[in-house]
Amino acid sequence: MMNLEKPINHSSQPKDFLLKGMVESYVDGILILTERGEWIQANHYARNVCTQLIQNQFQTKKFNRIPWPIWRVCEALIETQSMDVDQPVIIESEIANAQFPALRIRARWFKLDAIKPPYLLVILEDRRRSTQYLALTEADQYGLTPREAEVWLLRRANRPCKEIAAELFISLNTVKKHIKSILAKQKMAAHT
Repeated sequence: MMNLEKPINHSSQPKDFLLKGMVESYVDGILILTERGEWIQANHYARNVCTQLIQNQFQTKKFNRIPWPIWRVCEALIETQSMDVDQPVIIESEIANAQFPALRIRARWFKLDAIKPPYLLVILEDRRRSTQYLALTEADQYGLTPREAEVWLLRRANRPCKEIAAELFISLNTVKKHIKSILAKQKMAAHT
């Protein structure tokens, strides 16, 4: 049985610290697993997602296991090993619940020459968070004002103009003017 807090430590060489640092630096959740579901490495966000998904499953006996929606994707990837495929295989799935309205799960093989057999690399992307980061990056890239950035963040989340106006306590016409200004700045940034 594995522990959600402490990944398996196969060695304590400097390269392991590098791997841990790289995994922790990702915004998305990152899990590195064996084919048997043992944790090699996981970042903070991935541990939180797994903990919440397991608590929602009401599986007290299987608390230290990989949550079913994630393991199901891993099993599908493991089944591809028997296929003769030249291209890298990535298996994707999405789940939606109260805590994770748009969680994308992607699994692929993580092969290193020094490691046999290969590990499973699982990426847990909260699409809502990714959209927020993208909108904030674009706001900086386009030189948006603070109010334009607020409008753009909501617009990137596919919110209708009426909802944006209501949430920001501004008129619908003001929202439309901000969006027009944002699109003009976006177009200028594309041409430079």
